[in-house]
Amino acid sequence: MNHLVRIAMFLLAGVMLASPAVLLAQQYPSRPVRLVVPFPPGGPTDIVGRTIAQQLQERWGQPVVVENRPGAGAIIGMDAVAKAAPDGYTLLLGSNSLALNKSLYSKLPFELERDFAPVILITRIPNVLVVHPSVPVNTVAELVALARAKPGQLNFASVGTGTGPHLFAELFISQTGIQLVHVPYKGTAPAVNDLLAGQVQMLFDSLATALPNIRAGKLRALGVTSASRAQAARELPTLAEAGVSGYEATGWFAIAVTGGTPTDIIARLNTDIGRALETSAVRDRLERLGGEVVGGTPEQFAAFIRLEMSKWDKVIRDAGIKAD
Repeated sequence: MNHLVRIAMFLLAGVMLASPAVLLAQQYPSRPVRLVVPFPPGGPTDIVGRTIAQQLQERWGQPVVVENRPGAGAIIGMDAVAKAAPDGYTLLLGSNSLALNKSLYSKLPFELERDFAPVILITRIPNVLVVHPSVPVNTVAELVALARAKPGQLNFASVGTGTGPHLFAELFISQTGIQLVHVPYKGTAPAVNDLLAGQVQMLFDSLATALPNIRAGKLRALGVTSASRAQAARELPTLAEAGVSGYEATGWFAIAVTGGTPTDIIARLNTDIGRALETSAVRDRLERLGGEVVGGTPEQFAAFIRLEMSKWDKVIRDAGIKAD
């Protein structure tokens, strides 16, 4: 009996010595998890979020509830995660906003580096430079030549000031030295509708949105924004291949958590989401969006964000862009 008592006391002491963070990670997740998507339902961000939520729910046997919190350039949804308990039960479906908002807004209700912890980069999705068929160009080189011959006379649409399509165009302008007029819209649908009607002349559109119009001959594609050709449209050159040396810009989606979340929980999330990214269901869904699976460690994602922040801060400052 004394021997059994000593064993029990030893085990109890081990439990008592274990840190709360270790115990929390061992039990995680023991209740429903919330995944905040800072954009409306139905868009690419929402699709990616629900795809990952479904996979995690199946793996964990716990509900993963997608909560759409759109508004203010993703700030509303991001703020909800920044102010949540740092216990891994509130996740953020992050996007380019994680790297852009610090430069776009003069004041934020959170500190990006302090209030968020990176977990994993899910996917990168290229945009494609498309023009209305009435624009007399078939290549990027011809577009640049036309813009130089008519400085300030060509315009481009965006889905809003400071959005990815706007900044991708500003990067294109800075690397080619041309002058274009920015026409911002409140969302993708009105921008695409006016482009199809010839009211505006070009747009950096998401590949998934643009491909049906490209293949129907309603828009002319000049090149994709990624460093390598997109799997969904291998026939399209990259902008770098088309003559804009070094050009690279993609939309991306990732998972982050509240700053201060225990590293063991972040590691668990990284592992489980990484395994989800290896499934054909997730890969097929991301490929239909025109994306490529990325994955990697939290440290690799953190390094990626730092590079993105530095790159786009220069573009935003040089173009004098402010979203507030």
